[in-house]
Amino acid sequence: MLTPMARLWQTVRPIRWRLFGGLLSAMTASIVSLLIPQVLEAMINRLNTSATSATVLTAGAIVLGLGLIEAGLIWARRIFAVIPATQAEKDMRVRFYAKVQDMPVAFHDRWGSGQLLSRVMSDINAIRRWVAFGMIMMVTSAVTIVVGIVLLFRSSTLLALVFLAAAIPVAIISYSFSRRYHYLSRLSQDQNGDLATTIEQSVQGIRVLKAFGRGPTALEAFSGQADELRRTEVAKATSMARFDMSMFMLPELALGIALFLGLHQTAAGHMNVGQLAAYFATATLVVGPTRSLGMLFGQAVNTSTALERHFEVMDEPNTITSPSHPAPVDLSAARGDLRLSGVHFRYPDAPATKNDGRENPDIIDGATLHVRPGETMALVGVTGCGKSTLLQLVPRLYDRTSGSITIDGTDIRDMSLTDLRTLTAIAFEDATLFSDSVRTNVLIGTDPALPAARQEEILAEALSTADATFAEDLPEGVDTRIGEEGLSLSGGQRQRLALARAVAAHPAVLLLDDPLSALDTRTEERVTERLREVLVGTTTLIVAHRTSTVALADRVALMDRGRIVSVGTHTELMASSALYRYVIANQEQEAARNRDIETMTGELELQAVRDAALATIEDGAEGSDAPATGGEAR
Repeated sequence: MLTPMARLWQTVRPIRWRLFGGLLSAMTASIVSLLIPQVLEAMINRLNTSATSATVLTAGAIVLGLGLIEAGLIWARRIFAVIPATQAEKDMRVRFYAKVQDMPVAFHDRWGSGQLLSRVMSDINAIRRWVAFGMIMMVTSAVTIVVGIVLLFRSSTLLALVFLAAAIPVAIISYSFSRRYHYLSRLSQDQNGDLATTIEQSVQGIRVLKAFGRGPTALEAFSGQADELRRTEVAKATSMARFDMSMFMLPELALGIALFLGLHQTAAGHMNVGQLAAYFATATLVVGPTRSLGMLFGQAVNTSTALERHFEVMDEPNTITSPSHPAPVDLSAARGDLRLSGVHFRYPDAPATKNDGRENPDIIDGATLHVRPGETMALVGVTGCGKSTLLQLVPRLYDRTSGSITIDGTDIRDMSLTDLRTLTAIAFEDATLFSDSVRTNVLIGTDPALPAARQEEILAEALSTADATFAEDLPEGVDTRIGEEGLSLSGGQRQRLALARAVAAHPAVLLLDDPLSALDTRTEERVTERLREVLVGTTTLIVAHRTSTVALADRVALMDRGRIVSVGTHTELMASSALYRYVIANQEQEAARNRDIETMTGELELQAVRDAALATIEDGAEGSDAPATGGEAR
């Protein structure tokens, strides 16, 4: 199996030649800089024999020329490497986002959003820095050290051996450092991801934290996570400091010893002044790359860890994909004949047995149901019987374990996902909206190629059907940007916009997961009346927790423990099924409690209006007395 760095090399294949150009520029610049001490050696030796201004001017011109060439090569390195590296970064980020978008819901159940966010932002940014700078400078530093040591041997074998001796402990320390730093780097990046997840969840749930007064508790937990990350970062910094200390101390120690021996060698006549000057000038240029090895090793380890985390996501298998040869689907002629036959479903991480050793049944345990074209079918049952899960199997948000699901006689697994999700639309009970305009949220499931006039018609119809015309009264109408996840709206408003979104898609099969649960009774009655008109001709499967929602349906399917146990009209099931009567009775009790709450709220609001009116009258009376009193005073 390829290492992360080898896989990175495959990833940057489109810009390899640009990177080679940057590497060649950087290495050439390094070699040019190493030529300058050799010019100094020649000049000093020439001055010892014949001191002329021409010698100084010639050497100065050569050094200036080499310096300009080096500067130009450094500029070329940045042009060659930095710009294509940013393109590679963008491509990696887009592929990562496409991968995450394409993965099934089960993948997102396992992965925290903060972990994905840190991988797509921080990790890919670290990879780009390595591609644009670290990788090139690592090779360039190695070349500089090797060529520099060769030139040191040219000046003095003894002094070169002294400098080379320092490289042995450097290699040992570097290996030990890389292993320790890799562990700390991975731990730090994972903790950063966990911290990002905590922040996101806290922001999304800020209303809950405030309502229950759990802000201090959340802060304490966050502080603990932040402290763990701080300790990891301190450990990283300590490890890096020890490594840097070695990288600075060993070369400086070698230079100190070389200086003592060099002066002795020069005094003894074993080397001339020019050679000594060239040795120290070259050694100074080699010390820089040697010292930078610490930073480059740390960057290499960080990049390797970032690559591991990146490919952990990219290597995740996608279990819900379109077939290689999808069945043709005529979307314009779709009837919406929905059939489920012996459908089973179990979550991938669900245990096979319970704590007591008994077999753990499937969430959907052999469900069979036929929803006729254009029919509205209500799905009822006690909480936890699998109603919402069954709905999500139809558009393949989750994939059935066994059995079959067909639309118009074609198995949904034989359709492309695009066709399947064009045929179907779903509105969830927990409405999720994007931080965008109302228009964009409602029309997200429609064909963007439709004429603008037709899109406006669809938008108006959908808002009217869902009783969501309140959007027209927002500051900028339907172009008003709503807050993150729609939290600037009430629960009922979010739910109505989500229902409008499903209606606007004009699907052949409409799936509604208790879409009216957050609405008050009067609003629900209005929406229900409009849905009766709009759903004519649309096959609809609706999870119902209220008797008023059941009233929308042509037939009702009763679900119990993952199975469809009865199907019939409301009247038929009331007469034949004790379980159905129990479910409906509980729903009616819940509806009665909601009506009592609404009545009480209405009475309180009316009393508040009366109190405000009386207060206004009393204030007016007092105000009318004031001038008279003042007049009498005058």
